[in-house]
Amino acid sequence: MTDVRRPAGALTAPAAPFLFRAHPGPGLEVAFTSVDAGNLAFHVSGVVGVSGTPAAGRTSSKGGDGAGDDANGAGDPRERVKASRRGIEAALGIPPGRTEYLTQVHSARVVPAAGRGWGESPAAEEADALVSPTGRDPLAIMVADCLPVVFASRRSVEATAAVGRDGRARVSGPGAGGTGPLTGPTAVAHAGRRGLLDGILQNTVERMRREGSGHEPGDIQAWIGPAICGRCYEVPEQMRRDGTAQIPATHSTTTWGAPALDLPAGAQAVLESLGVTVHRSPVCTREDSRLFSHRRDPGRGRFIGLVWRREEGQGTSPREGSEGSEGNEGNEGSQGSQGSQGSEG
Repeated sequence: MTDVRRPAGALTAPAAPFLFRAHPGPGLEVAFTSVDAGNLAFHVSGVVGVSGTPAAGRTSSKGGDGAGDDANGAGDPRERVKASRRGIEAALGIPPGRTEYLTQVHSARVVPAAGRGWGESPAAEEADALVSPTGRDPLAIMVADCLPVVFASRRSVEATAAVGRDGRARVSGPGAGGTGPLTGPTAVAHAGRRGLLDGILQNTVERMRREGSGHEPGDIQAWIGPAICGRCYEVPEQMRRDGTAQIPATHSTTTWGAPALDLPAGAQAVLESLGVTVHRSPVCTREDSRLFSHRRDPGRGRFIGLVWRREEGQGTSPREGSEGSEGNEGNEGSQGSQGSQGSEG
């Protein structure tokens, strides 16, 4: 069942650096950052921290980017990004440098988690979705108008997954199926216009099921984060026709009467057709200054959607049952993580 008002999970009160944070399963974190987390993309060097609030774990001597002048790299954009990434990891209890990113290229390519974070690997792989067979790899996807989609899952009905040294799921016997907790593979995906139409979400779901996620309706859950909405994503009329021909739910018109595409609605339709339970943010990046938006403010920064399952006793988690305000989610944003990204709005 779809809830377009509020994603599933126990929420913490949304505060910097998160716009939304949930705890939908044992040790499971799902989060979308805000501008208060700072710019999280190395390929973007614009000013960050619109509100003037420092990112998590950082101190700011001046309003604006919240990066500070001394300990966090002064005016060096790469050092500011590193400090921002470490701040997010500290807030979630993730070891510094352990979160995995991608060089996003608006493709339909899905790759498995490498087991090495941004602080350990010199270059991120070119792809637009990342799957963790165990769910224990911290995964991030970067956006600024495109859709950040975060996935969690239950193990397959047919088999439980034993994990080999390579981190791959291995069939080892009967499993609990669709009634169990969300302890299966996790994933993140970047769905811009091109990736959505080319099948990035279908490919991500297919890869998760190959790695041990269940096939029953609801065994995979997806959080569509804040993105540019159908009221704001103006495109040429031919582009709208082409998109609508593939995914009818994308058809839209802007508030000023121009042809548009509704990427969140299209992503929801695709995922639900695959039996995925969808939790969709109502927040539009172009309309909401708490988020980076390439169309509203090109080059300012990228926020992330993130998923991670901690081991018992590792890190911190939201207090079970606590809630925050509605509408704290993240969506559109076509950017990469460590490498370069496109600018599609």
